[in-house]
Amino acid sequence: MANGLADDLATTVLLATDRPILLAPAMNHVMWAHPATEANLETLLARGIRTVGPAAGELAEGETGMGRMSEPLDIIAAIEAHFALPGPLKGRRALVTSGPTYEPIDPVRYFANRSSGKQGHAIAAALAALGAETILVTGPTHEADPADVAVTRIETAEEMLAACRAALPADVAVCAAAVADWRIAERRNQKLKKKVGEVPILRLTENPDILAALSSAGKQRPRLVVGFAAETEAVIANATAKRRKKGCDWIVANDVSADVMGGEENLVHVIDANGSDTWPRLPKHEVARRLAQRIADHFTPTR
Repeated sequence: MANGLADDLATTVLLATDRPILLAPAMNHVMWAHPATEANLETLLARGIRTVGPAAGELAEGETGMGRMSEPLDIIAAIEAHFALPGPLKGRRALVTSGPTYEPIDPVRYFANRSSGKQGHAIAAALAALGAETILVTGPTHEADPADVAVTRIETAEEMLAACRAALPADVAVCAAAVADWRIAERRNQKLKKKVGEVPILRLTENPDILAALSSAGKQRPRLVVGFAAETEAVIANATAKRRKKGCDWIVANDVSADVMGGEENLVHVIDANGSDTWPRLPKHEVARRLAQRIADHFTPTR
């Protein structure tokens, strides 16, 4: 396609059309990473071709890696978004937080949470695919920017709160970021030098609570505020208590004691005022799709 070859039906149609094109590539992970593939993809993207996927996971030949075809429902959602078909969240504005925050100790060091941003980025993509005008406020992550999403990059919790407030008003806010609970009370302007036999004492202070702040934003409070609870024990009980304390409408709880942070799958419990709903262990993009659909159903309930 990138070189204008037309020696079968598919490539002939692609060369002969002047209509928008959306590609859903799928191949072996080594093929996907090959410089020839990367160069061809750059050529197509420069021509305005859009893509959905590929995803990471099990491949047809039994190997694992980046190259798995996107799930059919994700492709359908991308088609709806790409070709401007009205989605159930059309006209709604969504705010999503994702990734970790980096809290500086000195110009060299920082501390943070173990978050890859995969779940938050997937949620932003899923909401955009359903037609929402979506703003993603993200900490440092290696995840690619989701298509059709306005992205604001931050590092610290204070910067994330400021960016979230600037993004209001919104109909829904999904706080999926792993925000550091504390920061250094007095950040060093110079590198903290190591001295043999001495261990520095770092005084911490509490970071702003972004979920609680959005839940109590008065007239600017989103109509639906969804939080995340990363727990290692008593997952549902702790998350239920957190929902009440923060004042959010829903909370998505997950057990992060295993491979959730940075992994490809998630097992979550969606908790609201009526109780909890446990979903099976799913790829994070499927968790995002289900959550986005639940949000859409909240705003346009079926009769």
